[in-house]
Amino acid sequence: MSKQQVHPSIVKFKEFVREHPQLIQEVRVGKKSWQEVYEDWYLLGESDKSWEKYKSNQSGSNSESNSESNSESKKDFMSQIFTMIKNVDMNQFQQQISNAGSAISTIQSVISQFQGGNTNNTGQQPTGGNHPFSFRKD
Repeated sequence: MSKQQVHPSIVKFKEFVREHPQLIQEVRVGKKSWQEVYEDWYLLGESDKSWEKYKSNQSGSNSESNSESNSESKKDFMSQIFTMIKNVDMNQFQQQISNAGSAISTIQSVISQFQGGNTNNTGQQPTGGNHPFSFRKD
């Protein structure tokens, strides 16, 4: 299996993004899309002053900044989850769970009626009491 040839401008853009890790955060948060970033990079160039705010402020290695940004994003995600849980109305949540449970039990009873009709009649003649249509041989 051979690797596809990547356009040289894409390779340069990837290197640029690695040098500006804050751009990754902008895209992950949803403030920008990769298409917008690429178009800006292509039109403005790498030396434009607008890219300065996206450079890493730390003198540490990229792996350290990546691990810190990952832990930051995990903290943000967890805080969003906890905020959503705090805003949930427990009475409505309980009602939705009970509605889902009753729907599941109704579906199970319908399925068991269909399965019960097939398993009870194997090898036996249908009786008139259980079935609305009784067919008899003359």
